[in-house]
Amino acid sequence: MLAMLTGRVAAIETGSAVIDVSGVGFEVRMPQSDLASMHAESTVTVYTALSLTQDALTLYGFLSRTSKSLFAQLQKVSGIGPRVALSILATLNSDQLAQAVADGDAAALSRAPGLGKKGAQKIILELSGKLDLDAGTGRQGPAQTDDGAHQVVEGLISLGWLQRDAEQAVEQTCSEGGYTLPLQSTDIPKVLKQALTRLDRGR
Repeated sequence: MLAMLTGRVAAIETGSAVIDVSGVGFEVRMPQSDLASMHAESTVTVYTALSLTQDALTLYGFLSRTSKSLFAQLQKVSGIGPRVALSILATLNSDQLAQAVADGDAAALSRAPGLGKKGAQKIILELSGKLDLDAGTGRQGPAQTDDGAHQVVEGLISLGWLQRDAEQAVEQTCSEGGYTLPLQSTDIPKVLKQALTRLDRGR
């Protein structure tokens, strides 16, 4: 599971960047707006999501946790895969996306290549009132200040959960389970499993 990369920008290509992390180059597909703000040889932190299909293993990345969270939320909509979700985030920033959903503006969403009017209407229907734009901001609980707990949160986000729900589940699991903070590496998989069970019960 690759939740985040910090490294040197080795190359910027059309639709993707190569991030050199200790001599290993990761090709990361990113929104054009993020690519435009990056510079070769600079050091960046990219929040990533790994997509596995029958014929490809693709790493998607974003310069903000909010964009990564929205990327996961968009894919919860039936018929919206990672490529279309990336296309939407390349066309609309997080505020514009939230406004389009709130206003029921299918035309704005439809500007994203690969997304038709029906797909835009489905996004509005399924995500209205549910978009989480608070990723990476707000209160500083254990899930944000503890690296181990943060890894668990990133893992839950990669499985499609909203950041605020993931943080709450991790904090409750740590508190009720008596886990010592900061989390030990041996406790991370245990907390992840228990937090996931907690979230599944709350569906």
